Amino acid sequence: MVSQSTRDPQQGRLLLLTAILFISYLCIGMSLPVIPIYISKDLGLSNVWAGLGVGSAFLATIVTRGHAGSLSDRLGAKFAVARGLMFYVAGAVTSLLAGLTFHTPFIAFLVLLAGRLLLGLGESLVAVGVIGWGIGLVGPARSGKVLALVGAAIYGALAIGGPIGLALLDNVGFTAVMAIGGILPCLGLLAIWLIPGVAPHPDAERPPFLSVMGRIWWHGLIVCLQGIGFAGIGAFFTLYFRDLSWSYSALGLTAFGSGFVLVRVLFSHLPDRVGGLTVAAGSLAVETIGQFLIWGAGDPLLALAGAFLTGLGCSLIFPAMGREVVHLVDPHLRGTALGGFSAFQDLAYGLTGPLAGLLADRAGYGSVFLIGGIAAGAGFLIALLLRRAERTAFQ
Repeated sequence: MVSQSTRDPQQGRLLLLTAILFISYLCIGMSLPVIPIYISKDLGLSNVWAGLGVGSAFLATIVTRGHAGSLSDRLGAKFAVARGLMFYVAGAVTSLLAGLTFHTPFIAFLVLLAGRLLLGLGESLVAVGVIGWGIGLVGPARSGKVLALVGAAIYGALAIGGPIGLALLDNVGFTAVMAIGGILPCLGLLAIWLIPGVAPHPDAERPPFLSVMGRIWWHGLIVCLQGIGFAGIGAFFTLYFRDLSWSYSALGLTAFGSGFVLVRVLFSHLPDRVGGLTVAAGSLAVETIGQFLIWGAGDPLLALAGAFLTGLGCSLIFPAMGREVVHLVDPHLRGTALGGFSAFQDLAYGLTGPLAGLLADRAGYGSVFLIGGIAAGAGFLIALLLRRAERTAFQ
């Protein structure tokens, strides 16, 4: 029997590109739960600093998504991905150096912050480049599927990387986690040369970046509100469990990622089939329930169930809204639009860390997930309003 990837070489290349993204993104997945523990426990700094350490990488992506999208459009997605993977390596090596300055907490934090900023720049280039590359390989009609596969690779790496990072931290230390995080993107750099690039658009006329953003900002806002729930789990779920002396603290991202990948595997076709706004509305309702369940949980299993539901709900929101964005702009602006669109998710990840850390210091870790539930509920209402406006426009 001939496989689908054999019948369709571009599909096989897309799957290889997804695998490369997964392997390289493990460097972020391993570091995500390790960073707040290292800052709060080893360096002795507050939750605000721990949140800033996590969120700084995402803040870096906010200011570089436009550059990443423009670079992908002008010089090609393959070039953007290669450059991004190099920044991954630089960020991991710089973060490793923070572990060698442990005896001076403030200097260690500043070095770590520099590493996180480099990592964020790399993530910006890699994510936008892979999305543009994938859509260029299989065509915009399957953009929802491309975005779904990209998200499955990213969040699958987060789900697996979290427990691996914590296990390495407990057994061989912080610097070993960062060292391995520097090796993985090198494997991605070697593998991307097996996949042909797609043609860039170096000479096409480009409207101002803010003009492009004006077409997509409502869709981006939905993704931003959705991302607060995941950011809270990534930055504070482990600390939440340890504060309550609960077992299974390492499984928060695993529970989230399991739900996330399950939906991506079974239902990635839904945005292309039934429409992005319909999928987003249903997904945000599930995420809202998951966040409120974590907030009100009386035992660790209920909290893990909430993380799983949050993963189920978050899974298709980015590809659903990304599909709408792809159809709102011309092909030569696709990278720019997706870069700006992705920045909304980065905004959620970047701001949630420090702001939620401030809230956790004053109202406890549970309050982080209360805010996540409220944000997801607001996104649900916006998705319903946009869907109603869309249907009215076509009547």
